[in-house]
Amino acid sequence: MRLVDLALRHEDRVTHLERLPARDAVVESWPDWTPDAVRAAFAATGATHLWAHQREALDHIRAGRHVVVATGTASGKSLTFQAPALTALDAGRDGDALRGHRMPSVLYLAPTKALAADQLRRVRELDPGVRAATVDGDNSPEERQWAREHAAWVLTNPDTLHHVILPGHQRWTRLLRGLRLIVVDECHHYRGVFGAHVALVLRRLLRLCEQAGAAPVVVCSSATIADPAAFGERLTGLPTVAVTEDASPRGERAVALWEPPLVEGEESESSARRPANEEAADLLADLAGGGVRTLCFVRSRHAAEQVTARVQRKLDLVDPELTGRVATYRGGYLPEERRALERRLRSGDLLGLTSTSALEMGIDVSGLDAIVTVGYPGTRASLFQQWGRAGRDGQESLGVLIARTDPIDTYLVHHPEAVFDASLEATVFDADNPHVLGPHLAAAAQEAPLTEADLTRFGPRARDGVEALTAAGWLRARPGGWYWTRRERASDLADLRGGGGLPVQIVDGETGRLVGTANAEAADGIVHEGAVYVHQGARYVVEEYAPDDHLAVVRRDDPGWSTQARSTTQLDVVEVAREQDWGVSTLCFGTVDVTSQVTSFLKRSTVGGQLLGDEPLDLSPRTLRTTAVWWTLADQTAEEILDPLESPGAAHAAEHAAIGLLPLLATCDRWDLGGLSTVRHADTGLLTVFVHDAHAGGAGFAERGYEQAASWLRFTRDTIAACPCVGGCPGCVQSPKCGNGNEPLRKAGAVRLLDAVLREAHDPSSR
Repeated sequence: MRLVDLALRHEDRVTHLERLPARDAVVESWPDWTPDAVRAAFAATGATHLWAHQREALDHIRAGRHVVVATGTASGKSLTFQAPALTALDAGRDGDALRGHRMPSVLYLAPTKALAADQLRRVRELDPGVRAATVDGDNSPEERQWAREHAAWVLTNPDTLHHVILPGHQRWTRLLRGLRLIVVDECHHYRGVFGAHVALVLRRLLRLCEQAGAAPVVVCSSATIADPAAFGERLTGLPTVAVTEDASPRGERAVALWEPPLVEGEESESSARRPANEEAADLLADLAGGGVRTLCFVRSRHAAEQVTARVQRKLDLVDPELTGRVATYRGGYLPEERRALERRLRSGDLLGLTSTSALEMGIDVSGLDAIVTVGYPGTRASLFQQWGRAGRDGQESLGVLIARTDPIDTYLVHHPEAVFDASLEATVFDADNPHVLGPHLAAAAQEAPLTEADLTRFGPRARDGVEALTAAGWLRARPGGWYWTRRERASDLADLRGGGGLPVQIVDGETGRLVGTANAEAADGIVHEGAVYVHQGARYVVEEYAPDDHLAVVRRDDPGWSTQARSTTQLDVVEVAREQDWGVSTLCFGTVDVTSQVTSFLKRSTVGGQLLGDEPLDLSPRTLRTTAVWWTLADQTAEEILDPLESPGAAHAAEHAAIGLLPLLATCDRWDLGGLSTVRHADTGLLTVFVHDAHAGGAGFAERGYEQAASWLRFTRDTIAACPCVGGCPGCVQSPKCGNGNEPLRKAGAVRLLDAVLREAHDPSSR
């Protein structure tokens, strides 16, 4: 049976079926400058020739151009940096590439340790004699010393580069002065505040390379993204060329958009649908039972184990021998366990595998026939990257997106053009954010005094940052530049993956064991006293919370209820940077101060969901200066379309849905955003809806919303209107992070409000 027919068995759930035609390969020869040994190594893996995009990338790199390779999954992107890297190292062995007795070296950066370890395995398979090593937090002192003294190919991650290699660059001089190639793999993951941090880490790295006399070529590898050349230049600070025409072969692919059915007998305002994980388990059992090798992507480790267990129970009823041919693959497994699962999948012994994103980023698993994705993964780039895991051998393949109860998922399964025809999301970050830039200027000054010439490298706000650090006494100006004045490690000022401030340590009060950590900005709502904290399926109750000490003490307990923090928010407009007249509405972008305070928490029974109580809290308010997009509505229009009692709920519902759908345009998550809606704001004097970045200084998401506001609000309006619920549900206007318990919400009023706002709307970026 064809895979497309398997999907059509469930036509009551499939809202759209897209057929993507097969694609023939465009083949090129290897360039003459690649050594015979390098060609032979790739030939042993089956790469006897090149796809045209691989040859294009190799030619750019050979010419000394910085390049970003943005082609599809399984298109051989790794070869584009492995071949020139091995060529450079091979020349060093012969003495041909020595420059002042500098042995050639390569630095490879991956977003995760697992991906770096997988790349190390592949490099060693290509050239067993290469002196390669991973450098990360798992190294022993002896392993790290060997890497410093002997490794020609160092594989690491941005965090280790930031905290270890750059601050200790004198000990890594051998590596830095010989660098021929810097590889930034899976670079589309560097977005938002994390992307801004990584961009500045790369500028610090390139500055030290220049001081050491090295001029490496930077090669970025990415999933397909919008304007990859511009993104590569923003990430590295260097002029970059893009390779985007994928010349690799692909078999025919069918893609199904899948919406779980409404639960029978659930006639309520929320119109509950069957859980997406249960739908995925049933589909995976169906595919595995038919001998279709399938990988299912879910959002959490717990969900992965849950789906696998359900599949195994269903298969046990049909054919007990199939039960052992379905497994879970996730982060947290030992390397040997992961490798064993990969081998079983390649050999065909495994028919079904449930995974978190651990298998998404470039880790090599071939032989798959179908991919099931539970919930939109945040970007179309990630979605197509997941689907691209199937059909890598040229065979027919199937991709399925099963919608969760979420506004984006609801919109996509009913608007297939937004999946298959829309332009890709912009990969957004703001490296000029002063809250991000300042710590990296300090770190750079400690690594080597900052000079006037360095300020250009760090962007237009670098001088302001240096002057602020000097005024604070952290830097001192001397004729030779600006010098770090303090004894502390400047690199500790920047938390690459955090939202600002030291994380709160969550400690088991009985054992003293560190259970986990919470982001400082979100900790008040997660680990306040009395909160029920869930970690890897285990439940804890918070007994003590000391925000000034960055500490929460918990005890292992399941009290029979869950908790949800309630908060109040005040937003003050600091500056309007840009605005557009939309007739009865005005669209604005600018700087705001968001003051929030967690005031109480709700306790709900974990059995029936009944409200058990609302407990007061005494926590200090927190103020965040960030960026926001907002729109207003004239009083007369608001009075014409909304009842006075309806207005607060209509604005609140529009705010929730807009936050939920902005990730379709900017590479962010709804948790990267916040919002406020009010029928009369003190600074505008009108009904106003704000959506702001949830990071100090802004992350670029709200600005992207401003630039695409008309498109964004139109599909926000359409999503609300198309949802079959009566009064609002998680698929349209309810939010899992609402500090007011999703009250009040008026779904129909939100549609009328957005219709009015959009009467004369246009995207500022289109003018």
